[in-house]
Amino acid sequence: MNNYPKIGIRPIIDGRWGGIRESLEETTMNMAKAVAQLFEQELKYLDGTRVSCVIADTCIGGVKEAADCQEKFDREQVGVSLSVTPCWCYGSETMDMDPLRPKAIWGFNGTERPGAVYLAATVAAHNQKGLPVFSIYGHDVQDLGDTSIPDDVREKLLAFAKAGLAVAFLRGKSYLSIGSVSMGIVGSIVNAEFFQEYLGMRNEYVDSTEVLRRIQLGIYDEQEFERAIAWTKEHCQEGEDFNQTHKVKSRQEKDEDWEFVVKMTMIIRDLMQGNPKLAEMGHAEEAMGHHAYISGFQGQRQWTDFLPNGDFSEAMLTSSFDWNGIRAPYMVATENDSLNGVSMAFNHLLTNTAQIFADVRTYWSPTAVERVSGWQPEGRAKDGFIHLINSGAATLDGSGRQSKDGQAAIKPYWEISQQEVQDCLDATTWYPANRDYFRGGGYSSNFLSKGGMPVTMCRVNLIKGLGPSLQLAEGWTIDLPDEVHQLLNDRTDKTWPTTWFVPRTMGQGAFRDVYSVMANWGSNHGAISYGHIGADLITMASILRIPVCMHNVAEDKIFRPATWAAYGMDSEGSDYRACQAFGPLYR
Repeated sequence: MNNYPKIGIRPIIDGRWGGIRESLEETTMNMAKAVAQLFEQELKYLDGTRVSCVIADTCIGGVKEAADCQEKFDREQVGVSLSVTPCWCYGSETMDMDPLRPKAIWGFNGTERPGAVYLAATVAAHNQKGLPVFSIYGHDVQDLGDTSIPDDVREKLLAFAKAGLAVAFLRGKSYLSIGSVSMGIVGSIVNAEFFQEYLGMRNEYVDSTEVLRRIQLGIYDEQEFERAIAWTKEHCQEGEDFNQTHKVKSRQEKDEDWEFVVKMTMIIRDLMQGNPKLAEMGHAEEAMGHHAYISGFQGQRQWTDFLPNGDFSEAMLTSSFDWNGIRAPYMVATENDSLNGVSMAFNHLLTNTAQIFADVRTYWSPTAVERVSGWQPEGRAKDGFIHLINSGAATLDGSGRQSKDGQAAIKPYWEISQQEVQDCLDATTWYPANRDYFRGGGYSSNFLSKGGMPVTMCRVNLIKGLGPSLQLAEGWTIDLPDEVHQLLNDRTDKTWPTTWFVPRTMGQGAFRDVYSVMANWGSNHGAISYGHIGADLITMASILRIPVCMHNVAEDKIFRPATWAAYGMDSEGSDYRACQAFGPLYR
C-alpha cells in the first residue's frame, strides 16, 4: 500500500529560440521548483512520508518535449499532473493529454509575459478535447522572476494536489467484502461497476467462513496473538454486562470471546493486506492478502447470530493504534456498507486521520430534549443536534482524547503520543455485546466524543438513473451536560459509542436547520472526519465525476475543473451536468 503516486510538474515555456526561450528558462524552471518545494513541505502520504514530486527534465516548449515528459511521468509513477508557466506558450502542443491523470495549470499573473493568455488558451484546448483541467491564476500581479507563491494560489495548488493524489491512490486498489449483504442494507450490495468505473478499483470477495477457517486451522501468527491478547487484557477495560440474566455468558465464555475477537482482528487485517509471517508458516496463498485499501465485514446476521460480533475488530482496525503500537488506521466498513467504506476512504485520503463510522441515528429538537431531560439546549446545541451512534465499531480516535493546540482532535498517526493512545483507551469501555442484537456475543466499544471538534460528515450514495452522488455536512461535535447525555444516550444503547453532532446551517435548502440536514441525509450511515474538509471533498468528487447533491461549503471555497463553468451559472446544477457529460473517469 505504500507504492504512492507522485506529483508531476511540467514547466511550460515559449518555444521560440533566439531570444525568447533563453530568457525564460531559469524563471520557468524555478517556478516548477518552487511548487515542488511547497508540495513536499506541506503534503504527506498515508504513512507520514513527504509527498514526492517529479519535474520534467527540460522546460516544455513543444510536442517533443511534452512526449518526453509523458514518458518520464510514466516511468516515475506520476499520478497527478501540474503545468506551470510565466509566459505565453503553444497550448495544444504542450498540454498534458493523459486522460486519467488529474491535471491543473498555474498561469502566472504577470505583465512582462502573458502567462494568463497561455492559461486561458490551454484551458480552452482541454475543454474542447474533453480533458478537464483545474485553472489556477493569482489574484494579484507579480513581477516576472518572483518565486513566491501567493496565498490564494497556494490554497488552490494544495487543494488540487490533495484531491488528485487521493484519486490516483485509489486506482488499482481493492475493496474486500468479507461476507455479503447485511440485513438488507443496500450499501452492502456491492456495486462492482461503481468501483471499477468511478474509482478504478477492483472488488474482492471472501465468505465470512474464511475468518472462521483461519481461526480453527490456526492460520494466524500465534506469537502476535499472545502479545495481542496480553495487551488487550491490560488496556481494554471490560464493562458491566447489561444482558438479561439468562443471556449472560460465563466468565470462561467471555474470556473465549476475547480470544476469538482478537484473532478476528488479526485475520481481517491479513485478509486485506497480507502477512509474510503466514508464508513462513506454509500458507503462501493466505500471506498475499487481497491488496485491499478498504474492506467491509458483513457480520449481521448470519455471523453474529452464533459467533462473537465484529465490533472489536472494526473499532481496533479503524483506530490508529493496537498491540503493535501506533500505526495507520485501516478502512473497515461495518455491515459491509461499501459506500460508507468509500466515504471513510475519501476522508482518510484527504486528512490522513482515522474515521468514525456511525449511524445517523436521531435528530433531537430543543423541544424534545427539554421534554425528556428538563434542560433547554444552549450554545451550538440551541437549535438541536444529531445523535451519531453505531453498534460499538467506531474508531477509538473518535473519543477526541487527542489534542491539537489544546483542543480535542483526531490527528494523523505520526502526530499521536503514547499518552494520547492511553487516553483513548482509558476513555473506552468494552461492554459485553447486547445479545438481543448479537446472539453470539462479543464486545462493543463505548465512548463519548469530546465536544468542540470541527468535523465533516459525508456519504456516497448510488441513485438509479443518476449514478453516484456525494453529500456532506460540516459542523462540530458538542458536549451535553452529563445527566442529559446519560438520559438521551440510554434511550438507544448505552453500550455503544456516541458523538453529538451539530452541522453548520445556512437557513435554506437541506441546511435550513439541523432537522433538514437529518431529513435530507441519504442513508442510515455516515463517515465522520476531523476537520472542515468539505471543499476538498468537492474538488475530489469533481475529478471522479461524482456530483455533490448536498453541502454547506461557502461558494468561494469551491474548486472544480474550469470546464464546469461552461455548464451553467448555478454551480451545483453545472456540477451535475458536467459529471453527466464526461461520465465516469475510468469508463
